[in-house]
Amino acid sequence: MPAIHRPDFDAFRRESESDRVRGTKYRAHFMWPYVNQEDLLNTKALPLLLNSRGRHPPSHFAAADMDAMHLGLVSKAIVPIFLNCHVLILNGMTENTRDYGQLIAWEDHPDAFDWMHTQKQFLPGEGLLVMEAQARLLSFLVQCCQQLLHDIPESNLTSDSFPILPEPQIKPESEISGFESLGVMAAEAPYRVPAQIDLRRIESLLAARASAAEDHLWALREDPDYFARTLLEYKEHRQEMLKDLSGKGHPVLGFGRDNVLWARILGSVLSEAYLRLELFSELSSQARRLVAMQKMYADDISPSKDLPEAYLEALLRLRHYLTQAVKGPLSMLKIAGVASPPLRKFFARVPPPDPYTTKISVTSKPGAKMNKVETQLIWLLRNLWEDGYELFLLRMPLAVDELGRLLQSEKQAQELVSSYITEVIGDLSIFSQCLHQLTLYHPWARSFESELVDREDKLKQEFAERTQSWARILAALKAALPERDKSNKTVDLGKPTEGKFTYPIEKRRTKENVTALRRAESCLDAFWAAIDQIMVNKAGDLSGTAVRNLLSQPRILQRTREWIEPEKPQRASQDKAGGVDLYTLYQPVSSVYSGLSARALDILQPKTKVKTRGTSHPVGKPEALPQPDPVDRQPTFSVDARALKVFRAVFFNPATTSTPGEVAWNDFLHAMTSVGFTAMKLYGSVWQFRPTRLDVERNILFHEPHPQGKLPFKTARRYGRRLSRAYGWFGEMFVSNK
Repeated sequence: MPAIHRPDFDAFRRESESDRVRGTKYRAHFMWPYVNQEDLLNTKALPLLLNSRGRHPPSHFAAADMDAMHLGLVSKAIVPIFLNCHVLILNGMTENTRDYGQLIAWEDHPDAFDWMHTQKQFLPGEGLLVMEAQARLLSFLVQCCQQLLHDIPESNLTSDSFPILPEPQIKPESEISGFESLGVMAAEAPYRVPAQIDLRRIESLLAARASAAEDHLWALREDPDYFARTLLEYKEHRQEMLKDLSGKGHPVLGFGRDNVLWARILGSVLSEAYLRLELFSELSSQARRLVAMQKMYADDISPSKDLPEAYLEALLRLRHYLTQAVKGPLSMLKIAGVASPPLRKFFARVPPPDPYTTKISVTSKPGAKMNKVETQLIWLLRNLWEDGYELFLLRMPLAVDELGRLLQSEKQAQELVSSYITEVIGDLSIFSQCLHQLTLYHPWARSFESELVDREDKLKQEFAERTQSWARILAALKAALPERDKSNKTVDLGKPTEGKFTYPIEKRRTKENVTALRRAESCLDAFWAAIDQIMVNKAGDLSGTAVRNLLSQPRILQRTREWIEPEKPQRASQDKAGGVDLYTLYQPVSSVYSGLSARALDILQPKTKVKTRGTSHPVGKPEALPQPDPVDRQPTFSVDARALKVFRAVFFNPATTSTPGEVAWNDFLHAMTSVGFTAMKLYGSVWQFRPTRLDVERNILFHEPHPQGKLPFKTARRYGRRLSRAYGWFGEMFVSNK
């Protein structure tokens, strides 16, 4: 038995293609990759395998067992025999198990050729491989049972003396560790009964990611510190930051050329923010329609029948959009991965042919040595970002699973991946999980490729038409941020230089700090006003786009009121006890798109003094706010001291709370689960939180801080703003249970 996890990966890397064609030495590695010592030594793996295979007929596992051999088949390590004009029946033999493995000639059954052509059943050679794999696996499991039950005579094991017991209840991961994990689910999948498609999971993942894309664009507009940090993070992942093979810097870093670099960075940040919002909103909408269609056609969906045409077309449409969408993070991984600070030591730029070219070529740095973990990480990342033949062999969901497993199990691998790259991997994991769910739609998933043949041109045309408005948005942004040495007003407004976005939000309110906050907010607002005006002029009508929908809504940005000196310092404690944020006013996300002025929106806010005095207090009763709305009665959460400390940090109010420190991620998990969320760890740094005991259905995604495991105050505050937007929460909703 192979010693390591995924022995087929190891064998694939050990042998060349010619070695495999001549005859692999690792046939068992490719046929039973899930039968290995490392995985089966996990205390749950063997009991799960015994339970699933012992209680269900082989037909339940035929498609999954075929799928497990994928790498061996496409790499030619396993070559099925060929028998023409026949089909082997394995799928769907749950009641008539005696016909399992029946060989049928095309001429003996009117549907036999169609079964073979659409892959609803198996080619004879492939079917024989499945039965060989199952026979050997079941023989192994019988031997395991005989050794485990060695004190019972073999002849008595299947007698009435030992009746079949009810299926045991195996504790889910959430009861063991306190949360679910996509990595654990992927690791256990080969040992369980094959999962069925879960369209609601696809819908929830995509809806939560679309919401996160909204929040990202909104935070870029509201929070000067977040805007500046995002720009600087993107800068550190630009290939211009790599030294060339001679150790020299990129020409664009030279004196007087910073406008070119910042134009590129601003263009990347804004393009990705706008495009991600459009993309995930479209995917979320498609998934929502699919869930409704699955319910509508429930009575017509049967393994013995074809899927309803409209439903099949919707599935293929989502699949097509997902395969197009995944090219984005794969491209980002290729560009930013090699330039990321932890991996930069392994790569170098090829010197450009002229200093003004936009093309950059990157190669492995000569003489750079890698240890085992580094080699494995770079191999997986390279297979993903090159998106070539080897990724076709491995398949993206499997490659992403393995990358997630490596990052989870090897601390050194975690340290080699920056927080930005973990976010890119997180997006890859979402696409990967959605595509994987579609492959679970047995028996129809095996026929998706053949069904696509007659529909592919139509889907491509539809995709091109649907994304025309996206292309106009990108073209407008490119026009707004020209890459030239000469100074440009919009680029100058957006550059995070000269301290223009310094934002001391964590400090106690003083005249100096309030002035700094207002200056940073004013600079950010000026930049976005310029972008919005150019977008209106250049992009044309954006009706129906997610960006237009977001920016035209009367959503609010928090802004700092002007300071005047306090009159009576002793009253500060009274206002602090009142729990009112005296330092905030509101304005629309985009006055250009919403048609609302800051003054008009501020009229709708609580009637406090227009200026923020150190000891000012509200006058009269507050009126209803558009968002968030404390007047809309929200529940009060009674939580323990640990959770209360977290919520006071994320809903920080300078009028009532002293500035908190960092928030440990485990404390944040505890706080969220204590108020009714279940937490699931996806891949990269992404966690999905699903409400279970709340009067809301919307899921939300948060990124685990990488690599230190603690949320800085500013990040915690931003998470609080997202919770406020999503659920209408505010700090006063959380009280101590003691």
